[in-house]
Parts: sequence; structure tokens; C-alpha cells
Amino acid sequence: MRALLSVATRDGITVFARGLQALDVELFATDGTREHLAQDGVEVRPIADITGVPTMLDGQVKTFHHAVYAGILARRDQPEQLEELKREAIEPIDLVVVNVRPFGAEIGRALIGIDKAIDMIDVGGAALLGAAARNPAAVAAISSPEHYPQILAELKERGQVSPELRAQLAAEAFGMVAAYHAEIAAYLNQIAGNTYPKRLAMVLDKVSDLRYGENPHQTGALYRETTHRSAGAADASPLHGGMPSFNNLLDLDVAYRIASDYTTPTVVISKHADPVGLASADELVEAYRHALDTDPVASFGAIVGVNRVLDGATAREIAANSYEAVIAPGFDDSAFGILRQKSGLELLRVPPDPIEGMRDYGIARLDFKRVGGGLLVETMDELGLDGSQLQVVTKRRPTLEELTDLLFAWRAVRHVRSNAIVLAKNAASVGIGSGQASRQVSVEIALRRAGERARLSVMASDAYFPFPDGIQIAAQAGVTAIIQPGGSIRDEMAIEVADRHHMAMVFTGRRHFRH
Repeated sequence: MRALLSVATRDGITVFARGLQALDVELFATDGTREHLAQDGVEVRPIADITGVPTMLDGQVKTFHHAVYAGILARRDQPEQLEELKREAIEPIDLVVVNVRPFGAEIGRALIGIDKAIDMIDVGGAALLGAAARNPAAVAAISSPEHYPQILAELKERGQVSPELRAQLAAEAFGMVAAYHAEIAAYLNQIAGNTYPKRLAMVLDKVSDLRYGENPHQTGALYRETTHRSAGAADASPLHGGMPSFNNLLDLDVAYRIASDYTTPTVVISKHADPVGLASADELVEAYRHALDTDPVASFGAIVGVNRVLDGATAREIAANSYEAVIAPGFDDSAFGILRQKSGLELLRVPPDPIEGMRDYGIARLDFKRVGGGLLVETMDELGLDGSQLQVVTKRRPTLEELTDLLFAWRAVRHVRSNAIVLAKNAASVGIGSGQASRQVSVEIALRRAGERARLSVMASDAYFPFPDGIQIAAQAGVTAIIQPGGSIRDEMAIEVADRHHMAMVFTGRRHFRH
């Protein structure tokens, strides 16, 4: 039995090579792998002993030779192919151990030019794996160190790698090669300024199987993007309570994304993919209290997300209520000690964002929605607004306090499902209406949830008001200022109603639908 070794990731290769030699497997390796093994006292034969020629072009060409590929590709069940190997004095290769030089994980660490990026592309390794995976009936295509122990065990017990494992290895190898090439394509597309290429390939690594999907009869799993981006729910480490469910992960993502959108200490309570309360304050515990005040009933069984390391004071108040999970950039010892006592409460920590200045060449700036037989793809909905861009359209301008709350509510409303309405006061939501076919109904729901707190609040709408009725009932409830995109053919009617009630209204010129 013969094995070819060419690994960029050297984890476990020395132990694996020793194990193969103990089983009388003849080993050949490319120069870098061979030198690494030699430093650990493992001597293997050079690849040139198969090819009969030295490496070329600074090591770029070392395995591209018919003696290598014929030895891998030859079908053992076809005598004429084996006879052809014999005539050419070529021996079969039974194990191909290759992991390619990382590309996607490295390319975003700095602004890499195309000349340097090309040098980072591992052509030979991907080709070897593809060839080995094409012949799973006879060859084991080993693309990850995680399989080394199982392979050694099977070789020791049965003298060969089982057909079932060879098939699994082939699938993984083709998947790895496809992902590797997809990362390279994504880089080249972005260099060329091609946001929507003819073929869009996504690279995702499996994080974990889930207990089930949205419903118990559905299966589910969590996958994570491989390229650089802001850290989020897919990167979170479960600290207590196990892996969250499919539905909890959706709400964890909503809570953490909204909280992370604010720079001051912020708490978001989410449920059914919508926020049910959010607030910012100087202290995290105050932000939590105000977020909970938005809708204490809907908060039962919800998710809590914060954008600061969770402290003991906030944790004590969270522990006094019933939640499914809490997600944060960290938990201090006091907070962790308090919350771990809550039975069934999941705690997740999100790691820091990647280093400043790194660039993403993957799909981090794209958003997806599934349709039958395909995907709708769009760029992410960015806020893209500051106070200087607002257009005051009413006779009265908003006060400084109103403007602060308007910007808070506008930042929040883009995370709420359309038709979306957010009422806010003192940097806290007091009422939220979402997911309604009628914008007026969303206003009514937000006002009903706010109750008396609607008085002297401000209102954000993710899109224009097609009719002024929503503005009318908001004014009657005591709302004093409105922020909306504008753009309706009835804008003048909306402005007239706002002026009649001495409201301030500003247009953003930017819509934030979230279906």
C-alpha cells in the first residue's frame, strides 16, 4: 500500500505518518511535508521518486505528472488499466493525504493585491484531492486531520479503509475543493467589482446539527461563513445550557444584531424574529429595565441580547424573569454565576470582531431570501443616515430631545418586520407594531402596547404612509414627532395632518423594508 502526503496544515501528520509506517504503508511526500516529517524524525520518500523529475517554478509544479495521476486514477476493477500501469512501471497510490493552503481564511487579513493572492492559490493540492475523490472505490482522499485516527484504526483492523469511509472522504474532498475554488472566485469577483457574478458560490462550514428545525418534524443544522466579517450569532460559543434550537438561533441573531447596531449600552429583547423591546442607557441594567417595560408580557420566553459584557446587576434582573437565552460579548463572573443557576437558560458569548482593516471577499455583504427553485440576493440594508441628512417637512422642527429619539427609533425600525412602526421615548422603545398588511394597523398595535407611554413619544415608520390616518391616530395618542422615508403621492396630506397637530416630521428619503 502506498500513500502520498502533501499537507499545508501539519496538525497530527507526524503521528499519522508513523502509524502508517508501522502498518507497512510506503510513504511519499512533497518537499515541505517531507522536511517537516524529517524534523520530527520520520523519513519518507520524495515525490520525485515517483515522477523522476525535480520540482519546478519554486515548487509550483511537483505532482503534475502522469505517474502520480495514473497511480491515483487507475480503476482496480479494470484489468486493462492495471496492465497499463504495469507496462509503464507505475505503482498504484492508495491513500492521498492532502489539505490545501488556506485562502479564504487568510486573504482578508489585509488588502491583498492580485499578484500576491495568486501566489497563495494551491493548484496542485486541489487537483490531487479531486483525482483521489474521483476513484473512491480504491483510493482514500483524506482532506482533514480529523480522520487520521479512524483511518489508522481501519487499516489496523481490516487492512484497508472501508468502502463506506472512502465514500465519505470522497464527498468531503470534493466539497473542500469546491469551497476552496469558490473562495478564490469570490475574491476575483470582488477585485473585478462583480457583486452579482454569473455563478454565485457560497462557502459555509458546518457548526453543529440542531435538535430539529422550526418544527419538530423538520431537521436542522447551523452553518457559518468562512470569510472575515463582523462576529455574530453563528460564531457564538454556548457557555451554558447547550446548543440553542433553530428558532432560538433566529431570535438570538435578531437580538444581537440590533444591540450591536448601537454604540451606547443597549439591551434588546426579541421573540419570533422581531424585537419586543429595546433601549439604550448609560448603564446596562437601566437599558434592560426600559427594554422590558416595552412589553413585559411578550417578553416571557424571549431572547435577551446585549452589546456589553453582562454584569451582575443586569444578570440579577434578567434572572427574575423567564427567558430562553442570553447572548452577549461576554459575562463577568458575577453574571455567569447568577445566570447559570437558571434551569434551561442558554448563555452564549460572541467573540470579538476580526481585526480592524480586514476585508471580506465572501458573502458577508449580501443578504438572501429563499424562493421556489432559487434565491433572491441583495446587498445588506445599511442604515446610511445621520442627523444632517434629515429633511424637516413640517412647520415645527424637532427639538434636540425629539431628534435624539427619532434617530434611535429609525435605527431600530429597520430591524422590525414590515409594515414596521416603532414608538420611542428617552432612548427606549415604548411600543412596536410589525408584520401587518396595513401600516395603520401596525400603528394601532404600537400605540396599544405603549398605552399612556405613547404621550410625548416619537414614531418611526420603515416606509412612507400611503394615507395620513396612521399619523392622525398617533397625534391623538400624544406622539409629537415622526421620522419616515417620505415619497408617497399623499405626502402633502401627511404633512398637513402633522402641522395641524403641531407635530414635527422629518423625511429620510430611504426605505427599510424587512419582509
